[in-house]
Amino acid sequence: MKVYLQSLGCRLNQSEIEAMARRFQAAGHVVVGDPARADACVLNTCAVTAEAEGKTHRCIRELARAKPGARVAVAGCYATLVPQRCAALPGVAWVIPNADKDGVVETVGGGKAMRKGEADCVKDADISALSFDLPRPYRRTRAFVKVQDGCDNHCTYCVVRLLRGPSRSRPLAEVVEEIQALVEAGYQEVVLTGVNLGAYGRDFDSPASLRGLVETLLAQTDLPRLRLSSLEPWDLDEGFFQLWEDGRLCRQLHLPLQAGCDETLRRMGRRITTTAFARLVEAARAVVPDLAVTTDVIVGFPGEDEAAFRASYDFVEAIEFARLHVFPYSQRPGTPAACLPGRLGREARRERARAMRKLGTEQARRFRRQFLGREMMVLWERRRRSGLWAGLTDNYVRVVTRAEDDLHNQLVTTQLVAELDGCLVGEVIA
Repeated sequence: MKVYLQSLGCRLNQSEIEAMARRFQAAGHVVVGDPARADACVLNTCAVTAEAEGKTHRCIRELARAKPGARVAVAGCYATLVPQRCAALPGVAWVIPNADKDGVVETVGGGKAMRKGEADCVKDADISALSFDLPRPYRRTRAFVKVQDGCDNHCTYCVVRLLRGPSRSRPLAEVVEEIQALVEAGYQEVVLTGVNLGAYGRDFDSPASLRGLVETLLAQTDLPRLRLSSLEPWDLDEGFFQLWEDGRLCRQLHLPLQAGCDETLRRMGRRITTTAFARLVEAARAVVPDLAVTTDVIVGFPGEDEAAFRASYDFVEAIEFARLHVFPYSQRPGTPAACLPGRLGREARRERARAMRKLGTEQARRFRRQFLGREMMVLWERRRRSGLWAGLTDNYVRVVTRAEDDLHNQLVTTQLVAELDGCLVGEVIA
């Protein structure tokens, strides 16, 4: 059977779709890069905002139109949130909630329709036996590896905790085996992902930690680059930053702030204050030179008046982030924040988002400009339609270059010489 897979939303979803691609291949199916060639399509969905829901609807309809007669499997968070709504959409043959997501290959590959609670989970495929000869977008220079799922935090705005369940971690030996297999398959970088990555190992009978996982991966694998995805600031202490003594750990730290006003943070259920957040960032930058500190910010949260927004804006401005992801508040069903008073209108939320995004654009420009004239290692990923190759430094600066050679998956010293459309222009040295 020919299968097309697509993911929406977070890096965790991306890691899951890549794992699905390898499992379908291991089961003897053909993974294709074009839905028009597929017998079945699998969409790993997101429900973090109303905008994500709208995108999910559009993608399902596009997949159904791509090849009449092809069946669509809707999996993940949106399938968990509103399974009946998903099932009513055209072309949908399977609705697969998060609890049954590990059984996607058996469900779709076996051709049986599945309803919530009916599927048995399959064991992880033997990753060392896979060829990794996959079409784009599954064949990457960076592999996303899920090491943790679920969340025990109680942020009042977040529906993901309700959809993914309590925190649970993969066994350390299993993660080590998978990542070494990825290295042997040619991957240059692995990104560790999870709903609450910093909680890794706490659910074990003998509690472990993310720090222990990272130390083990760096000691027991030949991985050239290891990157960490989002980490809640309260899961870290200053000793955590000693991990960056190993130069293979990418100098990027994504710490979700969500608001730069203590009163708003309290209503959000965030276990951090602005003072503690600033102290943590200062400690990290003192240990890790050229560190990219990136973050998420929600604007227009219920009860956020002009003074609270200004406090949040000023705090973000003072921290000077390398990249800023801004979201207007989106009411999620079943969350405590949905019942809070003081909701702002859509236009007010959008206006605040525009102001915060403009600040983020300026901060990102200042961050990357400090590396002009420097030589840095760039992992080259793909050639764009413009003919320029695009890649990333370890501290997440996007770089482009023009080269006749095939740079795909090459980790190369590059001189950063100019700025172009939100990127730096590089000249490959060696």
